[in-house]
Amino acid sequence: MLSVAVLRLACSLVIAVLAALGNAFAIRGIQAGVNAYTGERPLRQEFSTFKNTGPAFDLYIQALLRSQQADQRQLLSYYEVAGVHGVPFRAWDGVTGKNWAAYCPHGSVLFPTWHRPYMALYEQVIWLNAQWIAAKYPASQRARYRAAALTLRIPYWDWSVNPTMPPEVNQPTIYIKAPNGTISVPNPLYTYTFHPLPSNDDFPPIGSPPNGPKVWSLRSTVRYPDGNNQSQPDLINRQLQANGAALNSMTYTLLTQQPDYGPFSNTRYNDGSGVGRYNNIENIHNAIHMLVGNGGHMSNIPYSSFDPIFWLHHANTDRLFALWQAVYPQSNFTSSQVSAYDTLTIDAGQAEDINTPLAPFHSDDSGTLWTSATSWTTKEFGYSYPEINDWALNSSQLSSNVKTRLNALYNPTKTISKRSVSADTSSSIGLSPNAMNIQWLAKIRISKSDIASPFFVHLYLGQAPADPNSWSFAPNLIASHSVIDTSMHNTASDPAIPTTLYGQIPLNPALLAAGNSNLSSSKMVPLLKSQLTWRLQRTDDVPLDVGEVPSLKVHVVGQQVKPRVREDEFPEYGKAQVYREVTSGKAGGLQDGDDDLE
Repeated sequence: MLSVAVLRLACSLVIAVLAALGNAFAIRGIQAGVNAYTGERPLRQEFSTFKNTGPAFDLYIQALLRSQQADQRQLLSYYEVAGVHGVPFRAWDGVTGKNWAAYCPHGSVLFPTWHRPYMALYEQVIWLNAQWIAAKYPASQRARYRAAALTLRIPYWDWSVNPTMPPEVNQPTIYIKAPNGTISVPNPLYTYTFHPLPSNDDFPPIGSPPNGPKVWSLRSTVRYPDGNNQSQPDLINRQLQANGAALNSMTYTLLTQQPDYGPFSNTRYNDGSGVGRYNNIENIHNAIHMLVGNGGHMSNIPYSSFDPIFWLHHANTDRLFALWQAVYPQSNFTSSQVSAYDTLTIDAGQAEDINTPLAPFHSDDSGTLWTSATSWTTKEFGYSYPEINDWALNSSQLSSNVKTRLNALYNPTKTISKRSVSADTSSSIGLSPNAMNIQWLAKIRISKSDIASPFFVHLYLGQAPADPNSWSFAPNLIASHSVIDTSMHNTASDPAIPTTLYGQIPLNPALLAAGNSNLSSSKMVPLLKSQLTWRLQRTDDVPLDVGEVPSLKVHVVGQQVKPRVREDEFPEYGKAQVYREVTSGKAGGLQDGDDDLE
């Protein structure tokens, strides 16, 4: 039987030969560890669980570090794999294009499906490196590490349940058990250091805020940089915690209320009815980019994938997509949408559908590209998530099981009675904000033409603090809406393509936290009219005047909800009612003549 080291060397030689022949690198996912009889697949685990896996965690850290230290010119180096997402705007694995743009489709129905083979590529690279490392352990440990390497899958960070960064991503060095014993190594989760720093051809000076760091010129990736371009993890975690309840509610509402793929998938979907404009998977994903990056690499989309936390974040985004698929097994990718932006291979204004190639990801070495149709399930790539055991259940059973798991994670109520969730009773204190019989939402819309750089719209109950440096984690902050410009695309000029960006902030968590036990409209409308305020702020903490974003419109809606009764069912959502008077007359609120866009 061939050793893992020999297999690893053979794989490297195959990659080299394919490159020499002009053949493609096949992203097949990892089939090792998949039970050939039952179909059971290894799980991607939440980071707080994964960090305690011993050999698997040791291998993951070393494999990631090895990929980061590889020659940046190698096809499977960290630099090249990260560069598929944004800069450098050039061909990867021989897939050439026609535009000076990135491969990644934002504001597109391809957004969830494109990232699935992308994450599988990253996982495959980590797995290959782990096999090589496992073979180097002493004989007494080698079997354990080889077994862990075989079933190794990348972890995810569930920011809807754990709204602070894992502590392990914030330390410059980390201890692991390596083949030569317990050692401290540079932490590959903390930062990526370029070697060498890319030229202006690879890293064009785009995307950074006016007074923020020029991320394209920094030697290492940073998060929420201070004046010395050092990361500020404590401030990031304060922002995340301040937004944690809202992120939880947004995630739960999306997964329980949106059964259609088109409006679920992206920020620019428009079927003519306005459905899906305000809450979608891409919008929620954007919030994490902004709250973690805040002027650093993560909030500058062309450079975001070089920050190692990108992969933990996007693994969770893929997980939410997989959970949605399990809950709604009859839903499919039936939508067609016109591309809002150029990508390297797709022109702005071009129609995209389930068969659009997901460039540059090859499914075989002959040049076949993955499509949304072929990459629709995680089965294709040899992994699953803790909530999804589709090999043991039929689709109906799986849907019921996942609903139960989602309720336990994001709406953890015990016995629910009509009396306990009445909008006119004081007994609602202590319940999940997702369990109330009315949902209050602030909806935001902004024209893309007003976005010179990424910024936040902070919402408050009461006035914002005098010091802008505390705006993003003030005690009375409701949540922050992230307005992020993908920056690496040309926008379509087709008038049929919407140029307005939308957002949605749940108000229930803040209202309940402030002691408002009665959420009826007779109580909430006057309260919100007097107390709901907002401030705008760039990612370098510089305030923006509302007049600098003249298209801003904030309005409030109340939506009747019939709370769930069983653990395996979701709430039933009624039609939303617009309460124009809440924001009428406020700068950035609804004015006479404004439509409600509901």
